[in-house]
Amino acid sequence: MNTDKIYAEQIANEYSPKETSKVIALRKLDSKAKLPATIFTYSMGIISALVMGTGMCLAMGEIGGGTLGSFAMGVIIGIFGMLGIVANYPIYKKLIKKAKQKYAFEIIQLAKEISEN
Repeated sequence: MNTDKIYAEQIANEYSPKETSKVIALRKLDSKAKLPATIFTYSMGIISALVMGTGMCLAMGEIGGGTLGSFAMGVIIGIFGMLGIVANYPIYKKLIKKAKQKYAFEIIQLAKEISEN
Protein backbone atom coordinates (compact mmCIF):
# COMPACT_ATOMS: atom_id res chain seq x y z
CA MET A 1 0.00 0.00 0.00
CA ASN A 2 1.48 3.28 -1.13
CA THR A 3 0.63 5.82 1.56
CA ASP A 4 2.54 8.57 -0.22
CA LYS A 5 0.28 8.26 -3.25
CA ILE A 6 -2.87 8.37 -1.08
CA TYR A 7 -1.54 11.41 0.78
CA ALA A 8 -0.67 13.18 -2.48
CA GLU A 9 -4.15 12.53 -3.89
CA GLN A 10 -5.74 13.84 -0.69
CA ILE A 11 -3.71 17.06 -0.87
CA ALA A 12 -4.48 17.46 -4.58
CA ASN A 13 -8.22 17.03 -3.92
CA GLU A 14 -8.04 19.69 -1.25
CA TYR A 15 -6.66 22.25 -3.71
CA SER A 16 -8.63 21.28 -6.78
CA PRO A 17 -11.64 23.42 -7.73
CA LYS A 18 -14.83 22.10 -6.25
CA GLU A 19 -17.99 21.63 -8.24
CA THR A 20 -21.05 22.72 -6.34
CA SER A 21 -23.36 19.79 -6.06
CA LYS A 22 -27.10 20.05 -5.73
CA VAL A 23 -27.01 18.50 -2.27
CA ILE A 24 -24.65 21.23 -1.05
CA ALA A 25 -26.88 23.86 -2.64
CA LEU A 26 -29.90 22.33 -0.92
CA ARG A 27 -28.11 22.38 2.44
CA LYS A 28 -27.10 26.02 1.95
CA LEU A 29 -30.64 26.99 0.99
CA ASP A 30 -32.01 25.20 4.05
CA SER A 31 -29.60 26.98 6.38
CA LYS A 32 -30.33 30.30 4.63
CA ALA A 33 -34.01 29.81 5.43
CA LYS A 34 -33.42 28.92 9.10
CA LEU A 35 -30.56 31.26 10.03
CA PRO A 36 -32.51 34.51 10.66
CA ALA A 37 -34.97 32.77 12.98
CA THR A 38 -32.15 31.07 14.85
CA ILE A 39 -30.20 34.30 15.31
CA PHE A 40 -33.30 36.14 16.52
CA THR A 41 -34.19 33.35 18.94
CA TYR A 42 -30.74 33.16 20.51
CA SER A 43 -30.55 36.95 20.79
CA MET A 44 -33.99 37.27 22.36
CA GLY A 45 -33.29 34.40 24.74
CA ILE A 46 -30.03 35.89 25.93
CA ILE A 47 -31.51 39.37 26.38
CA SER A 48 -34.59 38.01 28.17
CA ALA A 49 -32.43 35.93 30.53
CA LEU A 50 -30.30 38.98 31.32
CA VAL A 51 -33.40 41.09 31.98
CA MET A 52 -34.81 38.39 34.27
CA GLY A 53 -31.47 38.12 36.08
CA THR A 54 -31.35 41.86 36.60
CA GLY A 55 -34.84 41.74 38.04
CA MET A 56 -33.84 38.92 40.37
CA CYS A 57 -30.79 40.87 41.57
CA LEU A 58 -32.96 43.90 42.28
CA ALA A 59 -35.57 41.81 44.08
CA MET A 60 -32.99 40.06 46.26
CA GLY A 61 -31.25 43.31 47.14
CA GLU A 62 -27.92 42.54 45.48
CA ILE A 63 -28.25 45.78 43.51
CA GLY A 64 -30.45 48.76 44.21
CA GLY A 65 -29.93 49.01 47.96
CA GLY A 66 -32.48 46.43 49.06
CA THR A 67 -35.34 48.91 49.46
CA LEU A 68 -38.99 48.13 48.94
CA GLY A 69 -38.98 50.17 45.73
CA SER A 70 -36.07 48.22 44.27
CA PHE A 71 -37.78 44.97 45.28
CA ALA A 72 -40.98 45.96 43.45
CA MET A 73 -39.02 47.15 40.43
CA GLY A 74 -37.05 43.88 40.45
CA VAL A 75 -40.22 41.80 40.44
CA ILE A 76 -41.63 43.81 37.53
CA ILE A 77 -38.40 43.62 35.53
CA GLY A 78 -38.11 39.89 36.30
CA ILE A 79 -41.65 39.29 35.02
CA PHE A 80 -40.81 41.08 31.76
CA GLY A 81 -37.75 38.84 31.38
CA MET A 82 -39.84 35.74 32.02
CA LEU A 83 -42.42 36.86 29.47
CA GLY A 84 -39.64 37.27 26.91
CA ILE A 85 -38.36 33.78 27.64
CA VAL A 86 -41.85 32.26 27.40
CA ALA A 87 -42.63 34.10 24.15
CA ASN A 88 -39.34 33.11 22.53
CA TYR A 89 -40.33 29.64 21.29
CA PRO A 90 -43.69 30.60 19.73
CA ILE A 91 -41.99 33.51 17.95
CA TYR A 92 -39.31 31.11 16.69
CA LYS A 93 -41.97 28.73 15.34
CA LYS A 94 -43.69 31.59 13.49
CA LEU A 95 -40.42 32.82 11.99
CA ILE A 96 -39.48 29.31 10.84
CA LYS A 97 -42.91 28.80 9.31
CA LYS A 98 -42.62 32.09 7.41
CA ALA A 99 -39.11 31.24 6.20
CA LYS A 100 -40.21 27.77 5.06
CA GLN A 101 -43.05 29.30 3.07
CA LYS A 102 -40.64 31.78 1.50
CA TYR A 103 -38.10 29.16 0.38
CA ALA A 104 -40.43 26.18 -0.08
CA PHE A 105 -40.65 26.33 -3.87
CA GLU A 106 -36.88 26.51 -4.39
CA ILE A 107 -36.14 23.77 -1.87
CA ILE A 108 -38.79 21.43 -3.27
CA GLN A 109 -37.58 21.97 -6.84
CA LEU A 110 -33.98 21.26 -5.89
CA ALA A 111 -34.97 18.20 -3.83
CA LYS A 112 -36.96 16.82 -6.80
CA GLU A 113 -33.96 17.31 -9.09
CA ILE A 114 -31.74 15.43 -6.63
CA SER A 115 -34.18 12.55 -6.13
CA GLU A 116 -34.80 12.09 -9.87
CA ASN A 117 -31.11 11.59 -10.66
